Amino acid sequence: MCSHLGRFLLLSGLLLLNIAPAAAQVKEGMPAPVVRAALLDGRAFDSAEQRGKVIVVNFWATWCKPCREEMPALDAYYRAHRAEGLEMIAISIEDPDDLAKIKGAVKNYSFPVALAAGGKIDGYGRLSRVPVTFVIDRDGVLRFDGFKFSKTLSLPALETLVTPLLRNSKGTAVGVAGQAQKIEIAGQNR
Repeated sequence: MCSHLGRFLLLSGLLLLNIAPAAAQVKEGMPAPVVRAALLDGRAFDSAEQRGKVIVVNFWATWCKPCREEMPALDAYYRAHRAEGLEMIAISIEDPDDLAKIKGAVKNYSFPVALAAGGKIDGYGRLSRVPVTFVIDRDGVLRFDGFKFSKTLSLPALETLVTPLLRNSKGTAVGVAGQAQKIEIAGQNR
């Protein structure tokens, strides 16, 4: 009887795995999951409507010191390159009840900000740590998965990582003779 029960449970579990919707896993080189959110200024952000632009998607929180340390670099990069086809969105993972705190933290920054709550951000994995940043090329392909790095992004790292995508009309970062660029992100090699 135990053996039949064990087989039943195993088969039931496998059946559930096959019919349950799989969580999309973000992977570099694959189409990036869509990001839709209401910005704090009332406008809507939809990454699908940003085709032709390079998009930096940053997840953060006000209580996260590394997030706050990284924001000046994100803002400086956004200000310097938005006219070149750069779009950026900083998405707070905090509760909507913290809206005043969130607005206070970003009041001096020019990049768009949204709350994760109520937005469509599934496909970027479980946001168990912040900051985490993703970069999407002009063709909607994920080119940088921030889960692979534990450090914050500096302005030089953003220049190395994102600027080639802005310069290349195809959206891919390639170096000399077609070799993928080696990117140093805050002390980590990629």
